[in-house]
Amino acid sequence: MAYKLLKSLEVVAISVLFVILQNWANAKPQVPCYFIFGDSLSDNGNNNNLSTLAKVNYSPYGIDFPVGPTGRFSNGRTVVDFIVENLGFTSSMPPFAESQGENILNGVNYASGAAGIRDETGKHLGDRISLNRQIQNHKIIILRLLRLMRNNTETRLLLNQCIYSIQIGSNDYINNYFKPEFYGTSRLFTQMQYATLLVHQLSNQLKTLYNTGARKFAVYGLSLIGCAPFAILEYGTNGSLCVDKLNNAAAHFNERLMPLVDQLNNDLPNAQFTYLAPAPDSTTFVTNGSCCTIGGGGGELCLKNSKPCSNRRRFIFWDGYHPTEAWNEKVAERAYSSESSLEANPFNIHKLAKL
Repeated sequence: MAYKLLKSLEVVAISVLFVILQNWANAKPQVPCYFIFGDSLSDNGNNNNLSTLAKVNYSPYGIDFPVGPTGRFSNGRTVVDFIVENLGFTSSMPPFAESQGENILNGVNYASGAAGIRDETGKHLGDRISLNRQIQNHKIIILRLLRLMRNNTETRLLLNQCIYSIQIGSNDYINNYFKPEFYGTSRLFTQMQYATLLVHQLSNQLKTLYNTGARKFAVYGLSLIGCAPFAILEYGTNGSLCVDKLNNAAAHFNERLMPLVDQLNNDLPNAQFTYLAPAPDSTTFVTNGSCCTIGGGGGELCLKNSKPCSNRRRFIFWDGYHPTEAWNEKVAERAYSSESSLEANPFNIHKLAKL
C-alpha cells in the first residue's frame, strides 16, 4: 500500500514538474522587444569589424561568456544581457551589425564602444557609431519590421510596447572633454555648461526616438568614472580615492539628466521614462585595480591573450574602465527591481515593462 502511494505521488510530482516546465518554455517575455543604445558598457559586437582601437573580440574578453569573445567589453555578460534575462527573453538582442531576417523581432543592440552623445566623441580611437548614427540604424530596423509585419498599425503598437535602453555619456568626458589634445570642448565650455549641452542634445535624441514610436525608456546615469583604474593611472588622484574632476563632471551630468526624465514624462503624451543610477553597494568587491593586465586599445583594455585574475567575481573592474560580469549583475539587479527612488526613479524596469 505504501509502495503504491509513493508511486502515485511520484507520478503526480512528475506531472506537475512537466506542466511547470511546459509553462516556463511557453512563457512570453514581459515586453515584446528590447532596443539597446549606448557605448562599450552595452556593445555586444557592433565594433568588431570597424577600424577602431575600441574593440574586444579577443581573449581574455568573454572568458566567462558561454561562446567566448563576442565583442562585449567584459569577462562575461553586460548589464543589458542580465536585463534581457530578467525580462524573460531566451537570447540576447543581436548587434545591429549582425541583424537580419526575423532575428530583429525581439529587438536589436545598436551600442558601440567609444560612442558618445556628440558625434566627434571617440574619433581619436577610430570608427565608432555615435548615438545619432545608432538612431539612424534604428530607423533602418523599423523599415525592416514594417516589411516583415506588413502592417503599419501593428508595427507601431509593437514599438510602443518595447523598452528602449539608453546608457551613454561617459565617452563624452573620458574620450572628449578630458582629452584636450584631441578636442576643444574643455576650452569652450565649463563643466556645468558642457553637462547642460550634453543633456540638451540627449533630450533631442530621445525625442527623435519617441517620434519613431518609442514610449518606454530606461535611461542610465553616469557611474563614478573617476574611480576606474585607468582614470586613476592617467590623471592621478591628488590624495583622493578617485579622480575628483571626472566624478564631479559625471555628477553635473546626472544632476541635469534626472529632471530631464521628469520633464519628458510631463511633456510627451504616453511616454514612460525612468532614470537608473548604476551604483550599487561595493563593500564586498575589490574596488581598486583591474582583473586583467591592461595596455590594449588606447591603453585601458586588456592585453590580448593575457591571463586574468582567478577571483573575477570579487572585482568591480575587469579592465581599465569596464566592469566585470559580477558587477554588471549587481547593477542590473538594482535597475530591474529596486524600490529605492535613488536607484530607479520613478520606477524600476520590472514596473516599466508592466506599464
